[in-house]
Amino acid sequence: MAARSQYEELARQLSAVGAVKRGLARTLPAECPAGSAAVLALLMRHGEMRISRLAELLDVDMSVTSRHVAHVAERGWIERSPDPADKRSRILRLTPEGRDVLSDLNRRTTEMFAHNLSDWSDDEVGQLNTLLARLRDSFVCRGPGGCAPGKHSGDCRSRPVGSDHDNDVHTRTPV
Repeated sequence: MAARSQYEELARQLSAVGAVKRGLARTLPAECPAGSAAVLALLMRHGEMRISRLAELLDVDMSVTSRHVAHVAERGWIERSPDPADKRSRILRLTPEGRDVLSDLNRRTTEMFAHNLSDWSDDEVGQLNTLLARLRDSFVCRGPGGCAPGKHSGDCRSRPVGSDHDNDVHTRTPV
Protein backbone atom coordinates (compact mmCIF):
# COMPACT_ATOMS: atom_id res chain seq x y z
CA MET A 1 0.00 0.00 0.00
CA ALA A 2 1.32 3.44 -0.92
CA ALA A 3 2.20 6.04 1.67
CA ARG A 4 -0.44 8.60 2.67
CA SER A 5 1.61 11.36 1.00
CA GLN A 6 1.33 9.47 -2.31
CA TYR A 7 -2.48 9.51 -2.05
CA GLU A 8 -2.43 13.20 -1.16
CA GLU A 9 -0.33 13.92 -4.26
CA LEU A 10 -2.68 11.78 -6.36
CA ALA A 11 -5.63 13.87 -5.14
CA ARG A 12 -3.77 17.07 -6.14
CA GLN A 13 -2.90 15.67 -9.56
CA LEU A 14 -6.45 14.51 -10.26
CA SER A 15 -7.78 17.93 -9.26
CA ALA A 16 -5.41 19.46 -11.78
CA VAL A 17 -6.87 17.27 -14.54
CA GLY A 18 -9.39 20.09 -14.92
CA ALA A 19 -6.89 21.71 -17.30
CA VAL A 20 -7.10 18.65 -19.56
CA LYS A 21 -10.90 18.67 -19.41
CA ARG A 22 -10.96 22.38 -20.31
CA GLY A 23 -8.64 21.65 -23.23
CA LEU A 24 -11.01 18.93 -24.40
CA ALA A 25 -13.98 21.31 -24.08
CA ARG A 26 -12.19 23.88 -26.24
CA THR A 27 -11.92 21.33 -29.05
CA LEU A 28 -15.71 21.00 -29.20
CA PRO A 29 -17.56 23.17 -31.72
CA ALA A 30 -19.88 25.76 -30.15
CA GLU A 31 -22.96 23.96 -31.48
CA CYS A 32 -21.95 20.74 -29.69
CA PRO A 33 -21.21 21.33 -26.01
CA ALA A 34 -19.92 18.52 -23.79
CA GLY A 35 -23.38 17.34 -22.72
CA SER A 36 -24.47 16.95 -26.32
CA ALA A 37 -21.24 15.15 -27.18
CA ALA A 38 -21.80 12.77 -24.26
CA VAL A 39 -25.32 11.96 -25.54
CA LEU A 40 -23.94 11.14 -28.98
CA ALA A 41 -21.09 9.06 -27.57
CA LEU A 42 -23.39 7.01 -25.35
CA LEU A 43 -25.85 6.34 -28.15
CA MET A 44 -22.97 5.21 -30.35
CA ARG A 45 -21.51 2.98 -27.63
CA HIS A 46 -24.75 1.46 -26.27
CA GLY A 47 -27.17 1.76 -29.19
CA GLU A 48 -30.72 3.01 -29.12
CA MET A 49 -32.34 3.54 -25.73
CA ARG A 50 -34.99 5.37 -23.75
CA ILE A 51 -34.22 8.77 -22.27
CA SER A 52 -34.49 7.31 -18.75
CA ARG A 53 -31.62 4.93 -19.57
CA LEU A 54 -29.62 7.79 -21.06
CA ALA A 55 -30.09 9.79 -17.85
CA GLU A 56 -28.71 6.83 -15.88
CA LEU A 57 -25.70 6.57 -18.16
CA LEU A 58 -25.03 10.29 -18.02
CA ASP A 59 -25.50 10.16 -14.25
CA VAL A 60 -27.50 13.40 -14.36
CA ASP A 61 -31.05 14.53 -13.66
CA MET A 62 -33.80 13.73 -16.16
CA SER A 63 -34.35 17.47 -16.75
CA VAL A 64 -30.70 17.94 -17.70
CA THR A 65 -30.85 14.89 -19.97
CA SER A 66 -34.01 16.25 -21.63
CA ARG A 67 -32.24 19.53 -22.46
CA HIS A 68 -29.28 17.68 -23.97
CA VAL A 69 -31.61 15.44 -25.98
CA ALA A 70 -33.64 18.41 -27.23
CA HIS A 71 -30.43 20.15 -28.32
CA VAL A 72 -29.14 17.22 -30.38
CA ALA A 73 -32.60 16.38 -31.75
CA GLU A 74 -33.10 19.97 -32.97
CA ARG A 75 -29.89 19.62 -34.98
CA GLY A 76 -30.96 16.30 -36.48
CA TRP A 77 -28.19 14.33 -34.75
CA ILE A 78 -30.60 11.92 -33.09
CA GLU A 79 -34.14 10.82 -33.77
CA ARG A 80 -36.87 10.14 -31.23
CA SER A 81 -39.44 7.54 -32.15
CA PRO A 82 -42.27 5.92 -30.17
CA ASP A 83 -41.26 2.93 -28.09
CA PRO A 84 -43.29 -0.04 -29.38
CA ALA A 85 -43.38 -1.46 -25.85
CA ASP A 86 -44.70 1.78 -24.30
CA LYS A 87 -46.14 4.47 -26.58
CA ARG A 88 -45.62 7.09 -23.84
CA SER A 89 -41.87 6.63 -24.10
CA ARG A 90 -39.49 7.46 -26.90
CA ILE A 91 -36.53 5.52 -28.24
CA LEU A 92 -33.46 7.62 -29.04
CA ARG A 93 -31.07 6.67 -31.82
CA LEU A 94 -28.21 8.31 -33.68
CA THR A 95 -28.81 9.59 -37.18
CA PRO A 96 -26.17 9.49 -39.91
CA GLU A 97 -25.62 13.22 -39.23
CA GLY A 98 -25.06 12.43 -35.54
CA ARG A 99 -22.50 9.79 -36.46
CA ASP A 100 -20.71 12.36 -38.64
CA VAL A 101 -20.64 14.86 -35.77
CA LEU A 102 -19.29 12.21 -33.41
CA SER A 103 -16.64 11.23 -35.95
CA ASP A 104 -15.56 14.88 -36.15
CA LEU A 105 -15.46 15.13 -32.34
CA ASN A 106 -13.30 12.00 -32.16
CA ARG A 107 -10.95 13.42 -34.79
CA ARG A 108 -10.67 16.73 -32.89
CA THR A 109 -10.01 14.97 -29.58
CA THR A 110 -7.41 12.67 -31.09
CA GLU A 111 -5.62 15.61 -32.73
CA MET A 112 -5.66 17.57 -29.46
CA PHE A 113 -4.06 14.69 -27.57
CA ALA A 114 -1.57 14.03 -30.36
CA HIS A 115 -0.55 17.71 -30.32
CA ASN A 116 -0.30 18.05 -26.54
CA LEU A 117 1.40 14.70 -25.98
CA SER A 118 3.73 14.86 -28.97
CA ASP A 119 6.75 14.55 -26.69
CA TRP A 120 5.40 11.37 -25.08
CA SER A 121 6.42 7.95 -26.36
CA ASP A 122 3.90 5.34 -27.46
CA ASP A 123 4.83 3.37 -24.34
CA GLU A 124 4.13 6.34 -22.08
CA VAL A 125 0.72 6.97 -23.65
CA GLY A 126 -0.01 3.25 -23.34
CA GLN A 127 1.02 3.27 -19.69
CA LEU A 128 -1.25 6.25 -19.03
CA ASN A 129 -4.17 4.48 -20.71
CA THR A 130 -3.52 1.32 -18.70
CA LEU A 131 -3.20 3.16 -15.40
CA LEU A 132 -6.29 5.32 -15.99
CA ALA A 133 -8.32 2.20 -16.84
CA ARG A 134 -7.01 0.53 -13.70
CA LEU A 135 -7.88 3.60 -11.61
CA ARG A 136 -11.40 3.60 -13.03
CA ASP A 137 -11.75 -0.15 -12.38
CA SER A 138 -10.59 0.33 -8.80
CA PHE A 139 -13.48 2.69 -8.18
CA VAL A 140 -16.07 0.86 -10.27
CA CYS A 141 -15.39 -2.51 -8.69
CA ARG A 142 -15.70 -1.48 -5.05
CA GLY A 143 -18.93 -1.86 -3.15
CA PRO A 144 -21.45 -4.65 -2.69
CA GLY A 145 -20.57 -7.58 -4.90
CA GLY A 146 -17.56 -5.78 -6.36
CA CYS A 147 -14.02 -7.02 -6.72
CA ALA A 148 -11.82 -7.06 -3.65
CA PRO A 149 -8.99 -4.50 -3.50
CA GLY A 150 -6.06 -5.81 -5.51
CA LYS A 151 -8.13 -8.71 -6.83
CA HIS A 152 -9.80 -7.24 -9.93
CA SER A 153 -10.91 -10.24 -11.93
CA GLY A 154 -12.89 -8.52 -14.64
CA ASP A 155 -16.05 -10.24 -13.39
CA CYS A 156 -17.54 -6.86 -12.54
CA ARG A 157 -17.50 -6.10 -16.27
CA SER A 158 -19.87 -8.97 -16.95
CA ARG A 159 -22.60 -7.51 -14.75
CA PRO A 160 -25.70 -6.34 -16.61
CA VAL A 161 -25.44 -2.93 -18.22
CA GLY A 162 -26.88 -0.40 -15.85
CA SER A 163 -25.61 -2.03 -12.68
CA ASP A 164 -23.80 0.33 -10.37
CA HIS A 165 -20.53 -1.39 -11.13
CA ASP A 166 -20.60 -1.35 -14.94
CA ASN A 167 -17.27 0.23 -15.83
CA ASP A 168 -18.45 1.46 -19.23
CA VAL A 169 -21.77 2.93 -18.17
CA HIS A 170 -21.26 6.42 -16.87
CA THR A 171 -19.49 9.12 -18.78
CA ARG A 172 -18.94 12.79 -18.49
CA THR A 173 -16.49 12.98 -21.32
CA PRO A 174 -17.45 13.89 -24.84
CA VAL A 175 -16.00 10.91 -26.64
